[in-house]
Amino acid sequence: MANRPVQKETSSQPHFLQFNNLACETAGGKVKNGAFEIYVLSYCIYILIFIDCVCILKLMNKLLTLSLKVIFATDEWFAPARNLLKRDPPEFIASAFTDYGKWMDGWETRRKRIPGHDWCIIQLGVPGIINGLDVDTSFFTGNYAPFTSIQAACLDQMPSFTLEGDRTGMAASPSQFEAVAQLNTDSWEELVPMIKLNPGYSESCHNYLNVTYPHRVTHIRLNIYPDGGIARLKVYGIGKKDWSTVSSQDLVDLVALVNGGVCVGYSNAHFGHPRNIIGLGRADNMGDGWETARRLDRPKVLKVDEKGILQVPGCEWAVLRLGHPGIISKIEVDTNHFKGNFPDSCKIEACSLTPDEENNLIRNQWRSDKTPKWRILLSPQKLKAHHRHLFSGESVVQCGPVTHVRLVIAPDGGVSRLRLGGRPVSDNLTHPQQISKLLVFHANSFVGKRFVCAHMLPSR
Repeated sequence: MANRPVQKETSSQPHFLQFNNLACETAGGKVKNGAFEIYVLSYCIYILIFIDCVCILKLMNKLLTLSLKVIFATDEWFAPARNLLKRDPPEFIASAFTDYGKWMDGWETRRKRIPGHDWCIIQLGVPGIINGLDVDTSFFTGNYAPFTSIQAACLDQMPSFTLEGDRTGMAASPSQFEAVAQLNTDSWEELVPMIKLNPGYSESCHNYLNVTYPHRVTHIRLNIYPDGGIARLKVYGIGKKDWSTVSSQDLVDLVALVNGGVCVGYSNAHFGHPRNIIGLGRADNMGDGWETARRLDRPKVLKVDEKGILQVPGCEWAVLRLGHPGIISKIEVDTNHFKGNFPDSCKIEACSLTPDEENNLIRNQWRSDKTPKWRILLSPQKLKAHHRHLFSGESVVQCGPVTHVRLVIAPDGGVSRLRLGGRPVSDNLTHPQQISKLLVFHANSFVGKRFVCAHMLPSR
């Protein structure tokens, strides 16, 4: 179980890795003490300053209620189940031991000597439609769980019980078994039947599992047979919000992860995926944002126009589907943490697409001859390092109801967050919550590729 470099993305990886991880600590997690509360406070301050203070108390209560956490685990002898939810890649420290045995960066149960098998229940940080899972067994080689199955449910009321503190060396008590029995988890829907897992070597640690379950999920049950360890569980999907509770007069972040926003295309994601920019709160660091490689077509000597914007031949872009069609009136582009690698400028375009139109564009990788008629939502704007750029009023062009936006940065660099404040409108023409046929396309539509598209250059 020697240390090894983090596995890089390749074109052979499954399509669902494009989606959001609904079971990551940055999606409302409680893995780090107080981390989620900080995310909530940051997000609510953003709403207070930039959008609307009316819904703050309602939002705080809902986010804290639906926070990601492990609420039950049969056994956590060697390592607690909450480690499954960590954002950072697993690590291995050969010399690290606890009073209970070898320290492992994951969830590991004791060698079972009683009837049954081990399992845990995870409350998702963002309820939604699950498209795929990654059961990561990194560094669990002679101690990995040999088999797994996964079940799911959508609970109307959140369970009142949970697990707190460091539970290394502990197992579920009789009272905890009695409490969890009320959820009747044995009868939950089966997302993945019992399958064999691969050991945690670099070439086999990622066990990718496709899911075709078109219903909203709030909780999952991870079963391991009969015991053993798993490093991480990533639940890829799209958040599904109950928009019937939102008035057409409410100003909400239409592209937020928690409201069903999702990245459906991009030009380059060398250092960070654009799905990160719709995450909760402000970014932890540069790795929690979207960052591209340096473009190789940059002029040898740079020049600017009369507005101070660099004159460059290329750009990078990311296409995002809104959680609900809406009219956007306020925008935030946050370059937090990007100090020596922020974009020089950005613009935002918008359009309205049906699911079939979106699927055709994804199939054609958003190429120039198949691109929709984008309308300018935000004209080219000079950006600053490590700064929240707020745009409203006349700065935001009134495009009417839209379903998709394209953030274009020039020439390259990183953005930590994008917020689009707007009011939802009727979705008679489009159905953004419909599961995209993107599921049938392979990840090589986007992963590791750069598309140089002259038609996407920012207007100067």
